[in-house]
Amino acid sequence: MNSPLRTEAVTVHQIARPDGFPACEHFRFVETPVPEPARGTALVENLYWSVDPYHREMMDAEFALNAPLEGRTLGRVVASRDPALVEGTMVFHRRGWRTHAVVRPDEVQPLPDLPGVPLSAHLGLLGGTGLTAYVALTRIAPLREGDDLFVSGAAGAVGTAVGRFARLLGARLLVGSTGSAAKARYLTERVGYDRAFDYRDGPVAELLARAAPDGVDVFVDNVGGDHLAAAVGALRERGRIVRVGTISQYNRRDAPPVRFDHADFVEKSLRLEGFLVRDHGDLRDELYDFAVPHLLAGRLTSDETVVVGFERIVAAFTSMLRGGNTGKMIIRATGA
Repeated sequence: MNSPLRTEAVTVHQIARPDGFPACEHFRFVETPVPEPARGTALVENLYWSVDPYHREMMDAEFALNAPLEGRTLGRVVASRDPALVEGTMVFHRRGWRTHAVVRPDEVQPLPDLPGVPLSAHLGLLGGTGLTAYVALTRIAPLREGDDLFVSGAAGAVGTAVGRFARLLGARLLVGSTGSAAKARYLTERVGYDRAFDYRDGPVAELLARAAPDGVDVFVDNVGGDHLAAAVGALRERGRIVRVGTISQYNRRDAPPVRFDHADFVEKSLRLEGFLVRDHGDLRDELYDFAVPHLLAGRLTSDETVVVGFERIVAAFTSMLRGGNTGKMIIRATGA
């Protein structure tokens, strides 16, 4: 068994519950010797980390204090004591926010060899982000060819994936909301959205009415709040809403309730459904069959904000929560 070259491992612990936006003082970097794998496990040196909005929700209660945080991660098996985990294998696992992790075979997914596909895509379009977008558009609120679609938080990881997938699935009009004029231009110039607006420019309902005066068929919601209310009013008969996230409330426990005309759900036969991507892992192969050919042909591109250096993971996370990313926020190990 070959030992890794590094002699210390670094993990990030949450040490306090934030009230509002998290800050550096809510975390601590902890150094320990690189762990040795026990029989039936392997040591993974992590190379890419994902920070996601759902981490903020988990900080309120689900993450244990003074213990390593969890998250989606890609790494290389560097020492193994289980024949199912061959040294040198690249794997996906959820024991992130640390430089090294000891894992069992049932805790990892070996990455397929896909020449021409960036490794980071396994955290983005081929990972939980892409699976979220794919499930939303094919299972929860099935997109029909020619449908018009509105996406809130459209410049984020899921929002950009939804836009790119929806175009490939035959959407007619794509409208997105985002938090700056620069991101709105990115959506229309790079991602494939037809129209995009900065939600800070006025009431969302008015901005959406200008962008989609004839209404929309599907709303993919990453934000909640006034975006959800605006979409309910804009949806056509038999419109569908898929709830992916509620970014507007993650850092505001006192956020006011959403106000909309509840009669719209009856009079327009609307449907609203949310889901957790962890319940749809059985569709991962289907996602690969859909996305990989488009990636290899150049019809599909990953939208990423890449931060280099594990020591910047907390700063990247807090930046993401304040809209500092376009597309997927990924941390890459120095030298990876």
